[in-house]
Amino acid sequence: MSTVRPRIRRLPLNAAAAVTVVLCLFPVYWMVATAFTPNRDIQSADPGLFPRAWTLDHFRTAVGADGFGLFWRNSVLVTLGAVLLSLLIALGAAYAVARMRWRGRRQFMLMVFIAQMAPWESLIIPVYIISRDTGMLDRLPTLTLVYFMMTLPFTVIVLRGFIGTIPPELEESAQVDGCTRLGAFRHIAFPLLAPGLMATSLFGYITAWNEFAYANFLIIKQQDSRTLPVWLSSFQNVFGTDWGATMAASALFAAPALVVFLLLQRHVSAGFAAGAVKG
Repeated sequence: MSTVRPRIRRLPLNAAAAVTVVLCLFPVYWMVATAFTPNRDIQSADPGLFPRAWTLDHFRTAVGADGFGLFWRNSVLVTLGAVLLSLLIALGAAYAVARMRWRGRRQFMLMVFIAQMAPWESLIIPVYIISRDTGMLDRLPTLTLVYFMMTLPFTVIVLRGFIGTIPPELEESAQVDGCTRLGAFRHIAFPLLAPGLMATSLFGYITAWNEFAYANFLIIKQQDSRTLPVWLSSFQNVFGTDWGATMAASALFAAPALVVFLLLQRHVSAGFAAGAVKG
C-alpha cells in the first residue's frame, strides 16, 4: 500500500511529461516521415499519420542540389573553428578565475554573466556595421568569430564551476614532485575536465550549427560562403512546392547534431551537473 500511493501521486507528473515529449517530438517525426513519403501521398487530401509507402527520392534530390556539399563544408568549418577557439580561450579564463586570486575577478565573472544573458539578436546591426567598416563581410572567419563570442561566456561559466570541483591539492602535489603549474594542470586537472569540455563543446556545436540570423546578414554577396541554415531557408524557393525534398534536407541538417548529442549525452549530463556544484 505504501508503494501504490507514491505511484498514484506521480501519475499527473508522468502524464504531463509524456504529453510534453509527444508535443516536442511530433514535429521531428513529421519531418522525417514526410522525407520518406512519396509526393503523391504528401499532396493527398487525406494524409495519414504513417507513410503508406517509402521512398528515398527526396534525399537524392536534396543531396544532388546545387551547393549542398559546399555549404555543408562551410558549416563544418565555421562550427569546429568556433568551438575549438571557444574551448581554448575559455579554458584559460576559467582556470584563472577558479584557481588564482587577482583584483577584478568577481567583476570579470559578472561581466561574463551579463554577456551570457544578453540577447545576441539585438547586436546584429552593430556587428554588421563593424564587419562592413572593417571589410569582414561575406567571409567565413567573421561568422567563426561571431559564433565564438556567442559561446564563450557559457563555456567560461561551466568550465569555471567544473574546475572548482577538482581539489587543488592534486595539482599542488604534482608541483611538489617537480611539475610546473602548467604541467600539473595538463597532467592532473585537464584529464578530469573531459565531461565539462564535452558539455560545453556540445552547446557550442549546436549553437553554431543551427545559427541563422548572423549567417543571413553577414553573408550577402558571396553566396558560396553561405552555411546550411541559410541554404535550407532558400531550399523551398529552388524546388517550389517539393515539400518532400525540403523535409529531407531538414533531416540531413538535423542529423549531425542528433548523432553528436547521442554520443556525448552521458558525458554532457555529468559535465553540467559537476559544473553547477560550485560557483
